[in-house]
Amino acid sequence: MAPLTITTLQTNLVWENKNANLQLLAKKINSLQEKTEIVVLPEMFSTGFSMRPKLFAETMEGETVQWMKDISSANKIILTGSLIIEEENKFYNRLIWMLPNGEFGYYDKRHLFGLAEEDQYYAAGNKRLIASVKGWKINLQICYDLRFPVWARNRITPIEKSIGEDAQEIRPEFDVLIYVANWPERRSHAWKTLLCARAIENQCYVIGVNRIGIDGNNISHSGNSLVIDPLGEVLYHMADEEDIFTITLQKEWLSEVRNKFPFWKDADDFNWR
Repeated sequence: MAPLTITTLQTNLVWENKNANLQLLAKKINSLQEKTEIVVLPEMFSTGFSMRPKLFAETMEGETVQWMKDISSANKIILTGSLIIEEENKFYNRLIWMLPNGEFGYYDKRHLFGLAEEDQYYAAGNKRLIASVKGWKINLQICYDLRFPVWARNRITPIEKSIGEDAQEIRPEFDVLIYVANWPERRSHAWKTLLCARAIENQCYVIGVNRIGIDGNNISHSGNSLVIDPLGEVLYHMADEEDIFTITLQKEWLSEVRNKFPFWKDADDFNWR
């Protein structure tokens, strides 16, 4: 498995101003100097964490999805982040996983943040999205999902083997766990702690990308975007300022950790369905 290069984009967002945010983000992405394969944006990157989906929702044929296609194609990157989508008279906080060829997958946020009444305006998703890139498996989740470890659990899956090989070999379901977020500064301790916990318990890399700045509800966000290795060691952390960070993840280190400490083989078989 080849190394995987990922860029995190921690930025302020202009409250409920789609055009301003898309222009800002396009400028940042188009100016990237380092070669990268995946660019990760915050939750609701085109509006901020808005509870006015009737005003700002788009369809999957709308401007922002097309913007993602154009940016992904022009820069030859995978682009991911969430936005407000309307589908069959329901609104979703939907993460899009956009490939350079225009193909995409999506994940609808499972856990809706009742404290902000997100559950009153949006419909919950019911299935995970695990993407595949260069042999890496990437589990994609959104903000409040972080508080629910069963939903993120790295289940154990059998590997299909050739004739004559051991058919009982198993492996963890994914290698990287990504969270995109609008996580408030006043609960940043929980954000940082839980990201490390998800890395340790799932023996995977974890990437959390959060926004900074004060939103339209006067809620402050300090970013605290993180990249964490399978032992829970912090490889990158940035608070309180805009930052673009590129890192190359090494599969050899992931394999070494899992082989030396095969805790994943003893995991409970949680059923989150």
